Amino acid sequence: MAKDPICGMYVDEINPPFMKEIRGQKYYFCSGTCLKTFEAPEVELRNLKILVIFSLALSIPTLIFSFIPILPPIIPNNMWLFLFATPVQFIAGWRFYKGAFEALKKKTANMDTLIAIGTSAAWIYSTIVTFIPGIFHTKEVYFDTAALIITLILVGKLLEDIAKGKASEAVRKLMDLQPTMAKIIRDGNEVELPVEKVQKNDIVIVRSGEKIPVDGIIIEGHASIDEKMVTGESIPVEKGIGSKVIGATINKEGLIKIKATTLGQDSTLAKIIRLVEEAQQSSAPSQRLADRVAAYFVPAVILIAIVSSLLWFLIGSKSFTFVLTIFIAVLIVACPCALGIATPTAIMVGTGKGAENGLLIKGGESLEKARGLKTIVFDKTGTLTKGEPSITDVMTMEGFNEEDVLEYAAGVEKGSEHPLGQAIVKGAKERGAKIPNLEYFEVIPGHGVMGKINEKDVIVGNRKLLREKGVSIDGIENNIIALEKDGKTSMILSIDGQAAGIIAVADTLKEFSIKAIRQLQKMGLEVIMLTGDNKRTADAIAKKIGISRVIAEVLPGEKVNKIKELQNEGKIVGMVGDGINDAPALAQADVGIAIGSGSDIAVESGGIVLIKDDLRDVVASIQLSHKTVSKIKQNLFWAFFYNSALIPIGAGILYPFFGILLNPIFAAAAMALSSVSVVTNSLLLRRFKPEI
Repeated sequence: MAKDPICGMYVDEINPPFMKEIRGQKYYFCSGTCLKTFEAPEVELRNLKILVIFSLALSIPTLIFSFIPILPPIIPNNMWLFLFATPVQFIAGWRFYKGAFEALKKKTANMDTLIAIGTSAAWIYSTIVTFIPGIFHTKEVYFDTAALIITLILVGKLLEDIAKGKASEAVRKLMDLQPTMAKIIRDGNEVELPVEKVQKNDIVIVRSGEKIPVDGIIIEGHASIDEKMVTGESIPVEKGIGSKVIGATINKEGLIKIKATTLGQDSTLAKIIRLVEEAQQSSAPSQRLADRVAAYFVPAVILIAIVSSLLWFLIGSKSFTFVLTIFIAVLIVACPCALGIATPTAIMVGTGKGAENGLLIKGGESLEKARGLKTIVFDKTGTLTKGEPSITDVMTMEGFNEEDVLEYAAGVEKGSEHPLGQAIVKGAKERGAKIPNLEYFEVIPGHGVMGKINEKDVIVGNRKLLREKGVSIDGIENNIIALEKDGKTSMILSIDGQAAGIIAVADTLKEFSIKAIRQLQKMGLEVIMLTGDNKRTADAIAKKIGISRVIAEVLPGEKVNKIKELQNEGKIVGMVGDGINDAPALAQADVGIAIGSGSDIAVESGGIVLIKDDLRDVVASIQLSHKTVSKIKQNLFWAFFYNSALIPIGAGILYPFFGILLNPIFAAAAMALSSVSVVTNSLLLRRFKPEI
C-alpha cells in the first residue's frame, strides 16, 4: 500500500484512484483534490482563498442576523438564516463530507468525520426547527454555529497551507534554480538551445554571471563558482581544468568550457530535489505513533460526544438544545488536526532547512534517529583524509636545498604512474619547482625509480633500494623513523650516489576534520575510526585528530561486521563514509551519513547525504535532528494536551460548578488556532543555524 502524500491516506498501488509520475517518481492519490493539491499547490491555495471569502461573506451575516433580526419580514428570520448558512454548509463544507465519505469507505474515521458530523447535526436540527417547528417546540436555531465552524476551520486551513508553503520553499527555490537555456558548440558554432536538448559530452560555454546549465567537467578555462544555493557554502569556489561543476550554480568570474556529464533526472540538482521531496513526504516513527493514536481517537471522541450528551439529557434533564451544544462542542474541539500535522510539518521544515545548508536527509526516520546516536564511526581514507597523497615534508642534506630536492625528485618521478610519484610531481609544481627533462628512466617495482637528469644519476626510493645502490643513509635514519611514526611515507633522494634529501608524502587530513571530531566529542558522542590501513598509520592519523579508538586493518567486506559488533554492544551507531566499500556499512548503521563527493553507491546507501565535502556537516545534521525532534515532541505534547484538556470542557464538566458551557463556535476557533500554532512552532526551525 502506498500513502497519499497530501492527506496521508493509504492507496492501493495496483489499482489506485489517481496516480502521477513526476520526475521519474510515482505518487499515488486517494482523490482528484489531493492530486491537484500536489501538482499545483498554488492553484489549490487560490481556490481555498476564494472558498474562505465565500464562507466569510455568508457566515458573518448569519451570525449578525441571528442576534439582530433586521432582515425584511418577507419570510421568517430563521428562513433567511437557512438561506445564508446552507451554501456554506454544502459548498464551503463539501470537502469535509467528501473526506469523511472516503474515510468511511476504508472503514475508518478522520478529522473530516468529526467536522461533518458536528456541523451536520447543527444544520439538520436548525432546518427541522425552521420548517417543522412543532417537533422541538423552540425557535432557537444553530445555523450561525454550523456556518462559523466551517468558516473558522477553513481559515485555519488557509493559514496552515500558507505556513506549509513557507516550509516547502526550499524545494521550490531549488526548482527555480534550473536554467532553461544552454550555449553549446555544435559543428564549430556556438548555439543556444533549451537545457533539455543538451546531450552527454556536449561542450557547454559559460561566461561570467551566467548559471551553469548542466553537471559537467571543466575542459578549458578557470572560474570562481558560487555554489551557495546547492551546497550552502557562501564563499565562491575556484575551479579549473578537470574540476567538476554542478548545474544551476553561478559562474561569478571567468569563461569556461564544460563537457556535459549528467543530464535530466541524473543531475545533482534533480537528485537533491527528489531526495528532499521524498524526505518531506516520509513518515517518522513518532508520526506513525500519532497516526495509530488518531485512528482510535476519532471513534472514541464520537462515543464521548454521544455518551456525554445522553448523560446531560437523561440524568441532567437538560433541553435538547443544551445537549446538542454539548455534542457539537465535543466533536469540534476534539478534532485532532493538530495531532495529524504535528510531525509532518516539523519534518518538512527540518528537511527543507537541511537542504538549504547542504544536508540531504532522505526521510523522517533518519532525521529522528540521528538524535539518538551515541557512537559515530568514520571511514579514514576519503572521509577524514583527502584520499590523495600529497607532500608534507621536505628535508635536505648538506650541500642541497629544497628547490634541488623537489626538482630532481619530480624530474625522475614524472615518468612514474605510481600515486606517490604523482604526488611528488604535483607538489613540486605547486611549490613553483621547474621540472627538468628526463634523459633515462627505470622503475624498480615496490622500491622506487631511477633516472638520469642533467647527466646525473638520480634515485628516489626506500631504504632497501638506496642501500642496494650503495648510498649511505645512516645519518638520516632517525629522521625517516620519526616521519614514519607520524604516519608518513618517506622517499629518499640520491644524486650521483649521495643522499640529497627526504620527501615525506601522506594522505593529509581534510580541512575541518579535527574541528568536527572535537565538536562531536563535546556533544558526548563516542568517535571511532575504521580503516583498512596498517595500525601504525591509522594510530598516527587518529592521534592528530584526537580519536582514541581505532579499528584498523579491516578488509572492505568486514566493515559491515564491525558495525554489527558495535550495535551488539548496545550502541546506536552512525557511520560516515564515501567509498563503494563503505556502502554495506552505511546501510547497516542506524544512520548512514554519506559524503556527497563520494561514490554513487555510498550516496544511495546513506540516510543522510552531505553535499559539501565538509565534516562539520556531520555535526550540523545531528544538531538539526535534535532541533527537529524537539519541535516534534513539543507539537505532539501540545496537540495531545489540547485535545485531552478541552474534551472534558466541551462535555460540560465546568457547567455544574461555574455555569460555563463551551460554545461550539469558540471550540472551532480554538481547534483552528491549535493547528496554526503547531505549524508556526515548526516554522521556528527556519531559524536553525549550526553551532560549530
